[in-house]
Amino acid sequence: MYQPPQHREDDLDTQHDLIRAHPLGLLVTAGDGGLMANAIPFHLKTGSSPKGTLQAHVARANGQWKEIAAGAPVLVVFQGADTYITPSWYATKQETGKVVPTWNYAIVQVRGSARTIDDPAWLRAQIGALTGENESSRPQPWAVDDAPPEFVTAQLKGIIGIEIDIETIEGKWKVSQNRPLADRQGVAGGLDTIDRTDAAEMADLVRRYSK
Repeated sequence: MYQPPQHREDDLDTQHDLIRAHPLGLLVTAGDGGLMANAIPFHLKTGSSPKGTLQAHVARANGQWKEIAAGAPVLVVFQGADTYITPSWYATKQETGKVVPTWNYAIVQVRGSARTIDDPAWLRAQIGALTGENESSRPQPWAVDDAPPEFVTAQLKGIIGIEIDIETIEGKWKVSQNRPLADRQGVAGGLDTIDRTDAAEMADLVRRYSK
């Protein structure tokens, strides 16, 4: 990934926070059939390896798992907030006019060797952890145990687990750090006028990385 120094984000906790906030990762493999990519929700497990472990599952009908059964290297991309940035928000536009549009974003790329897991107990724990994370903020969280046991057992037979020990992890936060302070303030203020969650999240990032 192209990473200008001002856009690098090497703090592991910050990278992990983005993965947890945006757990739908793009799993990319390169097998005998060529490149393949699928969007898969991941659970990030920490403590068992220095940089963390990604756990997921896919449908047995999804042939991608066969590409990684032998422990092939994989890439997983986690996309955080992203927004178009108009040069109209820059103070520099009024000063010189020498401005162009751009796109701000936060992204994490993970590489590691994946393995497949065909174990009902592991799969039950994985879906429990994944749903638990995403249901925890709800007033009445749904739990896997809310479904009939025989139904859950049948569903587990239709999926395969994937586990990736993170070997390298890169973060890129392109959030207007290369612009003068007045331009960054204009970007944050402009994003405040847009009624979208990603705009609000990006405005917060621009302000935090302007300090």
